[in-house]
Amino acid sequence: MPRPSSCAPSADGPLRLHEVFGLAPLPQRLREAAAALRGDAFTPKSRFGLSALAQLVRVPGPQVWAGRRPCGRRVLISNLVNRTPTPPERGWSVRVTQVRDFRGGTLSYDSHNGTDFATPVGTLVVAPAPGVVRRVASEFHRGGLKVFLDHGGGLVTSANHLARALVREGDRVARGEPIARSGYSGLDGVVTFPFGIPHVHWNVYLDGRHVDPFAVPGEASLWLDGNAPQPYRGTLEDARNEPLPQSAWDHDAVEAGIAACRCEASAAAMRAQTQPEARAVAYVFFSSYFPTRFAARPRPYRVTHPRVPRFTLPFSARDYDGVAFEWA
Repeated sequence: MPRPSSCAPSADGPLRLHEVFGLAPLPQRLREAAAALRGDAFTPKSRFGLSALAQLVRVPGPQVWAGRRPCGRRVLISNLVNRTPTPPERGWSVRVTQVRDFRGGTLSYDSHNGTDFATPVGTLVVAPAPGVVRRVASEFHRGGLKVFLDHGGGLVTSANHLARALVREGDRVARGEPIARSGYSGLDGVVTFPFGIPHVHWNVYLDGRHVDPFAVPGEASLWLDGNAPQPYRGTLEDARNEPLPQSAWDHDAVEAGIAACRCEASAAAMRAQTQPEARAVAYVFFSSYFPTRFAARPRPYRVTHPRVPRFTLPFSARDYDGVAFEWA
């Protein structure tokens, strides 16, 4: 049985520098940084170029570091999901060579698979729908500290680049309930400071694969308010009465996927999860972020789930009213 979120960590004092950047334990972070830059036996090295610098001029990073919200009560989206990603076999690319966001624009980069919400360090991050915390982990070269929520119905989300998690694995959370404080943990934050933009990189997985919560014409948005997402404005009591759909995990497929992982360290990390649902979510993460480490990536669900509106903004209505796509 999932634990109620009252079992979550209660300490929510001032953030420390090592939390903001996700630097501890330092030896492990250095190894992960080297893996990103050089690659390894199963993962191509990351690709950089001058086109990546465009991200640093979209938003005044130093101002966000200083606590300013670029668009006031609207949270600024600094990157969208790239609908035309470059092949993973070529390596993780922060260049802009083939990019198309849901609007037909170029607010993204080659390998970008989530939505980036530019927000000052320490911003409260909340659950965008009811869910169970299945994974709280940090990979310095892939998003820093992350909280993964299983929302049922084939949907999993993760909030990345966090400074501090306010929940534990196994907690059940309601829509709008706090799960973390934002930061800029991970290699990205360290390398681009102070010009890089502190943000929450928010991933949505449907049936174990990255998807864009925003919709193109003829597609269902995963936001309850269409392509103009809003925060949850109801009460926590009402939110706790919202049902949580079941997850039709195919645990045999998950085990087959783990067996197909050619990187023993990644396979061991997945097998270390003793709860079947937590192991399934770990498989979703590793197979999505390190696909070249797998000889095969079977889908981890017994059924195929349609796109249906489920989410409100992963931020509190006390902080934001909606989203903006351009800095004003």
